[in-house]
Amino acid sequence: MTKKHKIVIAITGASGSIYAKKLLDQLVKLEDQIADIGLVFSKNAKEIWEYELENTSYQDYPFKIYEPNDFYAPFASGSAQYDTMIICPCSMGTLGRIASGTSDDLITRAADVMLKERQKLILVPREIPYSLIHIKNMETVTLTGGIICPATPSFYSKPKTIDEVIQTVTNRVLDLAGFKIDSKRWGNHMV
Repeated sequence: MTKKHKIVIAITGASGSIYAKKLLDQLVKLEDQIADIGLVFSKNAKEIWEYELENTSYQDYPFKIYEPNDFYAPFASGSAQYDTMIICPCSMGTLGRIASGTSDDLITRAADVMLKERQKLILVPREIPYSLIHIKNMETVTLTGGIICPATPSFYSKPKTIDEVIQTVTNRVLDLAGFKIDSKRWGNHMV
């Protein structure tokens, strides 16, 4: 039997809303592997989504949306036993606050909970280039148990569309989160 995940999805105002949309689209299809999903947007994430994707489809998902200042959300405490948090895309500001232990909103509080409870925290930054501050913050989060999974597509699956390129990243994120997904794997599809 497949483990059912209790998962937090956070979307920040970093560029890359298309990654968040694809991830949410895939999670809808994985409902048989999900016990609960809590969704939280940073203060400007919806605005960036609307600008980049030219829609408000973030409202159309069947997941409960929590306000960024709602510290009564269940995943603001380790006692709720959420097992995974994915921040996609993850702004460098959010990454920096997590690395420094600053829990000034629900996203950074939930990330702090994941780290202290030794649960999976997956950050998907979409920033280039990295400054030394970014790299040091990524190092800190990695040393405390977080996973940095940059939104860097792979091409060995020979993606033909933007959607397929984006999915190379979101598939990797879902793999890291422990979901059972159908994905092209290195070595089993080579000609």
